[in-house]
Amino acid sequence: MKNFPHLFSPIQVGKKEIRNRLAIPAMHLDYCQDGFISDQMVEFYRARAAGGVGLIAVGGCFFDPFGGNPLMIGLNDDKYIPGLKKLTSATQREGAAIVAQLYHSGRYNFAMATGGLQPIAPSPIPAPIFGMETPREMTKDDIEEVKKAFAQGSVRAREAGFDGVEISASTGYLLCQFLSPVTNQRSDEYGGGFENRTRFPREVVETVRKAVGPDFIIQMRVAGCDFVPGCLHNPDVAKVCQIYEKAGADSLNITGGWHESRVPQITMNVPRGAYVYLARGIKEAVKIPVIATNRIVEPEMAEDILKKGAADMVNMGRAMIADPELPNKARAGQTRKIRPCIGCNQGCFDSVFNATPVICLSNPRGGRETDFPQTPPKAARAKKCLVVGAGPAGMEAACNLGERGHQVYLWESGSSLGGSLVLCAAPPGRQEFSRFLPYYEERLKDAGVKVEFNREASLSAINSLAPQTVVIATGGNPIVPRFPGIDKKHVYLAHQVLKQEVWPNGQVVIIGGGATGCETAHWLADADTISGELLKFLFVNRAESNETLFELSTRARRPITIIEMLPKMGQDIGRSTRWTILDELRRSGVKLATETKVLEITDTEVVAENNGQAVRFPADSVIIAVGLRPNDALYKELEAAGKFELYRAGDVNRPRKVMNAIAEGYEVGIKI
Repeated sequence: MKNFPHLFSPIQVGKKEIRNRLAIPAMHLDYCQDGFISDQMVEFYRARAAGGVGLIAVGGCFFDPFGGNPLMIGLNDDKYIPGLKKLTSATQREGAAIVAQLYHSGRYNFAMATGGLQPIAPSPIPAPIFGMETPREMTKDDIEEVKKAFAQGSVRAREAGFDGVEISASTGYLLCQFLSPVTNQRSDEYGGGFENRTRFPREVVETVRKAVGPDFIIQMRVAGCDFVPGCLHNPDVAKVCQIYEKAGADSLNITGGWHESRVPQITMNVPRGAYVYLARGIKEAVKIPVIATNRIVEPEMAEDILKKGAADMVNMGRAMIADPELPNKARAGQTRKIRPCIGCNQGCFDSVFNATPVICLSNPRGGRETDFPQTPPKAARAKKCLVVGAGPAGMEAACNLGERGHQVYLWESGSSLGGSLVLCAAPPGRQEFSRFLPYYEERLKDAGVKVEFNREASLSAINSLAPQTVVIATGGNPIVPRFPGIDKKHVYLAHQVLKQEVWPNGQVVIIGGGATGCETAHWLADADTISGELLKFLFVNRAESNETLFELSTRARRPITIIEMLPKMGQDIGRSTRWTILDELRRSGVKLATETKVLEITDTEVVAENNGQAVRFPADSVIIAVGLRPNDALYKELEAAGKFELYRAGDVNRPRKVMNAIAEGYEVGIKI
């Protein structure tokens, strides 16, 4: 605690004392069916309460027939109360406070999700994303009914044992739609000027406060800046928050923009703590506690935010999916043992977009708490185990084997830990992947794993070690296509470029528009731009115009083209991240050629075909990024020898994502 005096001090929120300043924001998890709380959700939040967090928000919770969908938590009927009581009692027994987020999506809903009901909104203006339907303009009766539903949902939450509710007024949902002149074009007392546009959100807070009384927390989830042209900025939101405070709110939970914003909010390329300034801007305008959110990933960062007075509490949502024990480990001074959240979104937000339950790249047990024990049991009989390959699958397997009492050797043909993680961390905005390396280094040491670098595994070498069990985690090898010219001297593999073993010169053509090809192009384009430090220097000293600075910060200085056979670029990139990478490529001036098949590489160009027509791309350098195939020769050799208990994990099975590799390493490591 002496290292984090602010983080682990208690705080008063309304009439409730919270044990520390760490909070988990409401996260849609897809653990519900028809609105009912599942055992999985109870155990998920119980584990995080036991891990030491102070305040948990759960949701969204639908309380109105127009506002949510059946995969969310139900608060519109008393039939949900018994399950909700299981959730609240489980978390409160572990010492955490818990609030239910009241969610109304307004125009962000579909008739398909509401049983055929047309979405409602302040004005009949569809959202410009996801092919949204045109909502019906709310009547005065609708407004009264929704306010009443907010109140009824709050009372039901109180009856279910919650310590409070959080009213969602962020991310472009219904209350935001009333606040913005872009989405609220009403001519009655609920539209027009600032006072009228704030009327409905204010009345919601007042109605809820009247319904639940003074001792129940009302927290507001607020967009600190909408990041949508014509909508609210931080100074406007600060005035709105003053209205919430006066209306009866006890705390303010500050996030970033709307779903339709083109400013990334939560992806890995967002700098850590990027939006703390939004919380600070609101904290300066109110007296009630303010919570900072978004890309706060380490307790040291959280402590610094509190120490500097930028906020009163700090949300660490995805970070506590990755490690539910984060608070306890920070208290104990074991920060190197915290499983890192890298902001990849692969298991969390991408799962939400696919309507599948949330899991975690970093934490194979995250979202699977009822499937795997919190601490894998010690092995019934200790074995001598060899793990070949120190990439994510191999490291995770070796750690679990060592922690369970086996004698473990980890052989790596290279000179360092990481394997594919090193390549993943190379492109700009992807450096967070490197956070796994100190974590696994610490864990391998604690587990007693003997790590040997520059160690080539062969049947004879393995025979000499004489292990009982061998885990092959040798990853994948780049696929080299067979078209003419592939062996020319100016043709390179993507991993050679990302490792900076070679440097492509002149005009560059990248063959393969999946994640690796797109990220290699981004890396090359970014290398042509000025650094953030230089940008700040030039901007502060007004050395160049804003237009020139933008060009220097974004544009590649040479032609870069990506050729992809499929209709879409980056098809294997998660939905929550893909748009940000494609935006970066377009901003950099990278040319994207889809539905284009390469025929030949010559000394000066790449010859291809598009819709039956020949196309030629000038190329001084060509980079191959068409995927991987399993590096499974050693596995097959050992399998044929039949001398060892044999397993494999990661890309040696089938090349996929880091999330799959860590999950398979974990599952192998806990069953041997």
